Amino acid sequence: MVSTQPLPSVFSFSKLLKTMLNMNHYSAVLSLFREMLKLGIPISDSILNIAINSYCLMHRSDCGFSVLAIYLKSGIPFDVITFSTLLRGLFVENKIKDAVNLFKKLVRENICEPNEVMYSILMNGLSKMGHTQKTFDLLRVMEQGITKPNTYIYNIVIDALCKDRMLDAAVSLFEEMKQKGIPPNVVTYNTLIDGLCKFGQWEKVRTLFSEMVNLNIYPNVHTLTIVTDGLCKEGKIEEAEEVMRHMNGKGVEPNVVTYNVIIDGYCLRGQMDRARRLFDSMINKSIKPTIISYNILIHGYCRKKKLDEAMHLFHEISRNGLEPGTVTYNTILQGLFEVGRIGFAQKFFAEMLSMGLRPDLCTNRILLRGYFQNGLVEKAMLLFHELERKREDTDIEFYNVVIDGLCKTGQLDRAHAIFEKLSLIGLFPDVITYSIIITVFCLEGLFDEAKDMLRKMEENGCAPDNATYNIIVRGFLKFSKVTEMTTFLKEMNERGFSFDARTVELLIDVIAKHPSLLDRIPQFHLENKK
Repeated sequence: MVSTQPLPSVFSFSKLLKTMLNMNHYSAVLSLFREMLKLGIPISDSILNIAINSYCLMHRSDCGFSVLAIYLKSGIPFDVITFSTLLRGLFVENKIKDAVNLFKKLVRENICEPNEVMYSILMNGLSKMGHTQKTFDLLRVMEQGITKPNTYIYNIVIDALCKDRMLDAAVSLFEEMKQKGIPPNVVTYNTLIDGLCKFGQWEKVRTLFSEMVNLNIYPNVHTLTIVTDGLCKEGKIEEAEEVMRHMNGKGVEPNVVTYNVIIDGYCLRGQMDRARRLFDSMINKSIKPTIISYNILIHGYCRKKKLDEAMHLFHEISRNGLEPGTVTYNTILQGLFEVGRIGFAQKFFAEMLSMGLRPDLCTNRILLRGYFQNGLVEKAMLLFHELERKREDTDIEFYNVVIDGLCKTGQLDRAHAIFEKLSLIGLFPDVITYSIIITVFCLEGLFDEAKDMLRKMEENGCAPDNATYNIIVRGFLKFSKVTEMTTFLKEMNERGFSFDARTVELLIDVIAKHPSLLDRIPQFHLENKK
């Protein structure tokens, strides 16, 4: 193009750069853009916007701002597209304050009049970072300006309110937009239905469904998936499947995500026959399962300890043109350890490595927990020290597995030594870590040490939870420390904690032997005495 005489039009150069941008060749776009400047080839506002967009997509909004100087030098006026692109770039880089300040500057100095696109970028960016109130306030500002909010803008705000669990405000805004003559669309209804499903407000969901149909806004596959997901999370799997059949009859075809949701619901209830039937039904309808579909079903079989079925399904994956990932291997590894098939688990792990898959934090936790559960303490510790030596990624949950494993196998000194060194490696014990150590003290009858650990965790900014207190109460009950327990219960009462099922079970056994104990328990929760 540059060797052609006369030169192609500016539009042709712009079209070339735009095509390359759409192919994600951002650095190549910028390289050609710099070459154009060097050769003195005429440029346009479109070309400058493409250059800014390329910088922003490379997370270099600072370089994007430097292009503004070329606008001034070339006498090309800024437009709303220029600043909308820069705003989007700032949000991608989490520069929220810079984005808000830029918008305020544009409005205050009348540099350009924001349009619906610019407002939507700003409001989307704010809502995704959890700034719901600011998003709502911006809607009110927009209503007072020249550019009025449209359905898309209202959808952003309603979505933000629903995600922030402000459902009443979302419904109120929905009614307000209708009163103002701004028509809701399928996205508006889907957003509200999703929020209502999460709160189990099924009557309101039915009302919205009817309203949609009356307005000739027909539910789509996303609506179907939202409703089935909500029903499944409440354990209403049969109802979810019925909704899917009903929608199918109305011409809304479920997709693989819809099927995955219901299959997962059956798996969580342990109804593997139904889960498999639905999985096969999906395939019969020419809906190809994804690796997520296989992972869900494999996880269900592993939870039911049906490892042969899980392995059979695992071998189906490659035959159907998919590749098992780390999640798939992790699921089966955990299942194998839980049924004590250690040798096979180790071979399976070796196969995972031979496939070029790198163990993640979850894999390492599964291996450690599996070794400890099956009495291979030294093998677990060998792996632990190897991972520490390699400086592999570790978190407090990883150390909790090791500390818990050592405690349960009677290696209390080693567990305590690892607990003590956590702060030296920049990790802080969480409530689970402290609860593990407190459990050990209580099992050994070392209640002073258990209470000291309880105080220590609070001093370190880690608040004990209901489970922590129940662990100590069970310890007192186990050793018949009735007097100490009643004193401790007063503190438990003040914190608003209650007995869990395991504590109640043990308490009933102790009361049977010491009936007078019932009168000494503070009446802090009526349901406990019941």
